[in-house]
Amino acid sequence: MWLPDFRLETYFSRWEFTARHNLAASDLEALSLRELLELADETDRRAWHELRLGYTETYGDPLLREAVAAGYERVDAGDVICLSGAEEGIFLAMHVLLDTGDHAVVVTPTYQSVETVAAARGEVTGVALDPRRGWALDLDAVRDALRPTTRLLAVNFPHNPTGAMVDEPTLRALAALCDERGIHLFSDEVYRGMEADAATTLPPAADLSPTALSLGVMSKAYGLPGLRIGWIACRDPRVLRRLERARHYTTICNSVPAEILARIALKARDRLLDRGRRIIARNLPLFEAFFAEFADRFEFAPPRGGCVCFPRYLGPGSAEQMCRDLVEQAGVLLLPPSVFASRLTPVPSDRFRIGMGRTDAEAALAAFAGWLRRRPTTPA
Repeated sequence: MWLPDFRLETYFSRWEFTARHNLAASDLEALSLRELLELADETDRRAWHELRLGYTETYGDPLLREAVAAGYERVDAGDVICLSGAEEGIFLAMHVLLDTGDHAVVVTPTYQSVETVAAARGEVTGVALDPRRGWALDLDAVRDALRPTTRLLAVNFPHNPTGAMVDEPTLRALAALCDERGIHLFSDEVYRGMEADAATTLPPAADLSPTALSLGVMSKAYGLPGLRIGWIACRDPRVLRRLERARHYTTICNSVPAEILARIALKARDRLLDRGRRIIARNLPLFEAFFAEFADRFEFAPPRGGCVCFPRYLGPGSAEQMCRDLVEQAGVLLLPPSVFASRLTPVPSDRFRIGMGRTDAEAALAAFAGWLRRRPTTPA
């Protein structure tokens, strides 16, 4: 199977660890090992100190699966497979759910592998969120995109890169539509719990439909990307079994230390999610003040969920060139629009992704502002 370069990861490979300020991050500020172990109960603390570095189960540590399932209403530990990050979940799900002649519908813009891995397996149609309506999703457009051969609908809310949300009736309508048509709803929920308004928190798709797949990960809302632990929750045992068999060809199983640390974190999920929301709340006034100062150059709307959003660049020049000049001249990393380009639908070329989840945001915004003040407001 041929896959194109992963543009986001290629760009990060060039700049993520060399730029002085990372304003492109999609995760919350990472916890230290000490901070995480302080959250452990006596059972998990003992397990950490006495662990043996052998293999673990392909489905994941049973106690970790129980901790994952505790975040759902209708999912139990037997409905969970733990994976190496969210990316493995995307990769395996697209292989398991799609075959030659099958069709998928993907909401755009999206994380590139959702589109490109699906396209390597079958035909894909994109349904674009509407930037003129706050990145709203058109249910009728989704319905019109479906075919008799459609096997998968992929959605992502809270949304990366726009920070958009749908309301609960919309998500329930999507789940019902998929159930009617025999389609698997694949729901990327890695920012669940990071809503600006807790009242807008959506139910997991796996709770709404017996065949839906909910993708979760420790990386984003929990601030633990170094663990490389993700999962898929699905109440269809046939899907879980196929994912497990497919995983024999990728990572086979997770790291034992990472699984213990992940279950410590998930048992303290309320405290960690509250920590993440407080980081974003502290940072929001800084970002609002920054974009207010440069209102002639940007249109900004904060994320309704998650810690990333997709401001519009008004010029001078292009958003693409602005992002590249900024990192080269001032060491401040943003993600340019080319990273989110899609073969399925147009994605606005005047947008860029900025992240609000790191504790060093003030210094990063100061460097960004200093560079803008030195930059002419009209092209040379």
